[in-house]
Amino acid sequence: MTSTTQRALTRTSRAAAVVVAASLALAACGASGETSAQGTEGAAAKETTIDLVGFAVIQAAYDELATEFAKTDAGEGFRLKGSFGASGAQSRAVIAGQDADLVALSLTPDVANIAEAGLVDESWDADETKGIVSDSVVVLAVRKGNPKNIQGWDDLVKPGVGIVTADPGTSGAAKWNLLGAYSQALGANHDDKAAAEAYLGKFIDHVVSWNDSGRTATDAFVKGTGDVLISYENEAILARQSGVELDYVVPSTTFLIENPAAVTKAAPPIAGEFLDYIRSDAGQAVLGRYGFRPVGGAPAATQVEGATDPANPFPAVTTITVADLGGWSTVNDELFDKENGLVTKLRG
Repeated sequence: MTSTTQRALTRTSRAAAVVVAASLALAACGASGETSAQGTEGAAAKETTIDLVGFAVIQAAYDELATEFAKTDAGEGFRLKGSFGASGAQSRAVIAGQDADLVALSLTPDVANIAEAGLVDESWDADETKGIVSDSVVVLAVRKGNPKNIQGWDDLVKPGVGIVTADPGTSGAAKWNLLGAYSQALGANHDDKAAAEAYLGKFIDHVVSWNDSGRTATDAFVKGTGDVLISYENEAILARQSGVELDYVVPSTTFLIENPAAVTKAAPPIAGEFLDYIRSDAGQAVLGRYGFRPVGGAPAATQVEGATDPANPFPAVTTITVADLGGWSTVNDELFDKENGLVTKLRG
């Protein structure tokens, strides 16, 4: 079944603008960086640092989340050391031994794999939102002024249109992007697989640049590659907040992006308290300022800088979900299996 989402979040001052701009220009997926935040002056005596392993596009938002949490009583003395990169690569790094107290990744399976390795409790997704801490939707980012007149999915497979996207072999963003392209062609009952396969084949033929993460795909597009970037809504908003010259189109039917997070078994208690803060209305408001749609019934807002319409930042659209397609096990087997998945076959 499809669901219709309309969410909005408040606009506040941008404390991390410099970090945002720098990350868009310089961040490379697969590479790691460090960020930190500290609370009041008297917090040093009880300082606690946690290691965050996250997917690339959340860095600016989590910098501010850490800063705001450190101002609370629960977060006194809190510091965050972050590693950011492609979601799949980050998941594998944690399993291989990378230090992690909190993992915030693009896809539920990337956290589930860490849980299967015994590093995260099996009940990590047993809460009301099934472990999801932020939502977004797949959008079509275009050159300023939309010179190719891209209005929806059908326009992407017209002659002369070059698509930029992340690569599903490394990136969670890529799976969301390709699910958006595939699912919108399934029809109202989500069952016209022949039409969806035909559309996805045309879509893949128009891809001129595969990238190892959503962030590096954005970087390639900003540097002049292609005509349209398949992206997260929040990534397009963040780019515009940072002064990047682009517009974006939210298709009338698109895919709901659901990003999970979990603490590891070895994490100190403050990591769980930080995760609770991310899920809170205050934390969701911070995420909203960076273009993420809220989860868990967080209050709606009226202004998000960088949105196409800041007063209506998250327009109502028809969204298709992973659950609509049978869940991640079905989706990964049918579309993304490295030997027999549809995407693998279509890419040759």
